[in-house]
Amino acid sequence: MIIKKLSLYNFKNHSEKKFEFSPQINCFVGNNGMGKTNILDALHYLSVGKSFLGNTDLNNIKQEEDFFTIDAEIQNEDNEDIIRITQPKEAKKVIKKNDKSYDRLADHIGYLPSVMISPYDSNLISDSGESRRKFLDAMISQTDSEYLFDLIQYQKTIQQRNALLKYFAKNRTWDKDSLEIYDDPITRFGTKIFKKRKDFVEQLNPIVQNFYQIISGGKETVSVIYESHLLEDSFENLLKESLEKDRMLTYTSKGIHKDDLLFEMDHVLIKKIGSQGQQKSFLISLKLAQMSLVKELTKKTPILLLDDIFDKLDDTRVSQLIELVNKESFGQIFITDTHRERTENVVKKINEESIIFEV
Repeated sequence: MIIKKLSLYNFKNHSEKKFEFSPQINCFVGNNGMGKTNILDALHYLSVGKSFLGNTDLNNIKQEEDFFTIDAEIQNEDNEDIIRITQPKEAKKVIKKNDKSYDRLADHIGYLPSVMISPYDSNLISDSGESRRKFLDAMISQTDSEYLFDLIQYQKTIQQRNALLKYFAKNRTWDKDSLEIYDDPITRFGTKIFKKRKDFVEQLNPIVQNFYQIISGGKETVSVIYESHLLEDSFENLLKESLEKDRMLTYTSKGIHKDDLLFEMDHVLIKKIGSQGQQKSFLISLKLAQMSLVKELTKKTPILLLDDIFDKLDDTRVSQLIELVNKESFGQIFITDTHRERTENVVKKINEESIIFEV
């Protein structure tokens, strides 16, 4: 999958921008605040239909404008596809492939897989389990077309069950039979999601460990461990056993919506004992492992988005990363940096066709 052309209209700080890309390496250089990361965010939109920064779609419309549009021409094996994403202020977002709208976002996810490596990755270590669940869900969604559908159905059903629990508490009433209506869909969708998450992490973990050893050269061992209530018991039993607790709390306390990923170094959470360098090496290993596994499972080479990482890594880690990227044939790469000379030196080491855009 190669992005040949990109056009932005009223997207964040860009009124109108057009690019024709190299099939290998594309660099955006310029001072901070010029919108380099926004271009990577537009590429991320093409992949998963939303911002990697967590901004709402409406907040990505340029100030005082009524819409944004992202257009791209994509080489897909022997065909060329046109992807268009439009977000008006007064209507819902529309994603089209060759002028045909998708019925649901889940049908687009996985068409153009991508991996982003950015300074914001540190949040995966420091934040709550929710950010790690979202990361895991985003990875699996790019490899499994049904996963996102199952996840949406599960989340809707949990919201409905929680709303009923709150209704009972507010009105001082109780109807166990009404609540049990949700047990079957929660169990059905939740168990499918659990199995896919468990399998995915089992495949991901040894790849992360391998990349970490290459990047860090360290003696320590890292691990990605999947944590879930369903490792302890079936979903049916969990719902039954937590019924009274859920009634008091007015929400569903057990389930895959409480899952987490544990990032460990020598069997201790890496956020507790890992140095900054070790944590950065782990995060890069995690993202490269994501890329490798997505490529293996989908038979598509994801685009690699590298946001401002050369400012955050020492020269040794940059060299190791570039060497890995070159060795693994990671496909089309997009890089942002504030220093043109540094970018040119990095690109020379990769020894591939490249274009540098001044932003």
